[in-house]
Amino acid sequence: MYYPGSVYVDMSDVVPPEVRPKPAVPAKPPNVGVPSPSSPFPPQGPGIGGVGISAPPPSGIPVPIGSHGPSHVGSHGVGHGMSHGAGHAGSHPAAHSGGHGHGGSHSSGGGSTLLGYIGIDTIIEQMRKKTMKTGFDFNIMVVGHSGLGKSTLVNTLFKSQVSRRSAGWARDEKIPKTVEIKAVSHVIEEGGVKMKLTVVDTPGFGDQINNDNCWEPISKYINEQYEKFLKEEVNITRKKRIPDTRMHCCLYFISPTGHSLRQLDLEFMKRLSHSVNIIPVIAKADTMTIEERQEFKQRVRKELEMSGIEFYPQKEFDEDMEDKSDNDKIREAMPFAVVGSDKEYQVNGKRVLGRKTAWGIVEVENPNHCEFAQLRDFLIRSHLQDLKEVTHNIHYETYRAKRLNENGGLHPISSNDTQESNL
Repeated sequence: MYYPGSVYVDMSDVVPPEVRPKPAVPAKPPNVGVPSPSSPFPPQGPGIGGVGISAPPPSGIPVPIGSHGPSHVGSHGVGHGMSHGAGHAGSHPAAHSGGHGHGGSHSSGGGSTLLGYIGIDTIIEQMRKKTMKTGFDFNIMVVGHSGLGKSTLVNTLFKSQVSRRSAGWARDEKIPKTVEIKAVSHVIEEGGVKMKLTVVDTPGFGDQINNDNCWEPISKYINEQYEKFLKEEVNITRKKRIPDTRMHCCLYFISPTGHSLRQLDLEFMKRLSHSVNIIPVIAKADTMTIEERQEFKQRVRKELEMSGIEFYPQKEFDEDMEDKSDNDKIREAMPFAVVGSDKEYQVNGKRVLGRKTAWGIVEVENPNHCEFAQLRDFLIRSHLQDLKEVTHNIHYETYRAKRLNENGGLHPISSNDTQESNL
């Protein structure tokens, strides 16, 4: 069949289809170098049927006999030009749909063998450059009664004064009578990567004589952030980048009593574990001996399990066996017993963060003294992105589905709709 724009080749001068050139130095067929009567091209070195293919195909791919010459290959692309020969034999659609008609083709079931470097792996570098330009958001909430060192620990985690207070209670600052929500944001830059960090504190939590329902303001605040994000999503004209104020992580501070969890601790984590990533930590671990600390950790884990409370990372979200293996080790080490300090001391010729006591210095980042380093590595260096993904794909999607069902489907939410949904 003749195709417009193609090179006509006298098939009487072409060797049979079963003859194929070898990858390195193709054998010279009898008619090589003899131009066909109707071919407009003179012989140009070793070729097939006088078409003028001057070199063997890359990686020794056999070219179907009767395929088009260089002018056609150059005008349609390598995959297109090389697959026409097979198409003439009766598989023309397959050749056009992805080049599967040519010889030595790709397998349809598994991965294809690349014939050379493409550059797919550069997507990681592209993503890194884009992240360095735009930065990212990370929002962390700290919950626990006063005096457990919440602000100090956050400052220690990010090695800067990012908490609501850089020191203890001010003289004129009193414990609030109700739970308050205090948020402060900072932009932190490290290695060219910018992170907008928002730290949300909850002064007044657990500090009253009657702490009934003291978790409700916190639950309401978390849902309000989901609602803000949802309203931006369902708008007809959306922002290019929706501001993300959703809580990615909630550090819950457990008092180092050495006995058991308070009922308030269990009630809070039970009610909020399905709407935010809760990471329990034992505060001021230097007040316990190593033996007391291990016994207390085991007791806390047992009480959480008996109460049906799942903290992050949840077992049901493990994606594969590698994730399960890594997360099992983390779950066995939790809750992390930590010590926070934003003051430096000289120890063995090095400046270290620590707490000075009458018998020595408790080094915050020394794994023999506390588990702060494990918490930092887990929270920032290995699971920060996963915390954001679980927040978006699990907790936010749960809220979104329920909210839209209540709203009657996928309709824009009016700006005067202030109803909050309590999950």
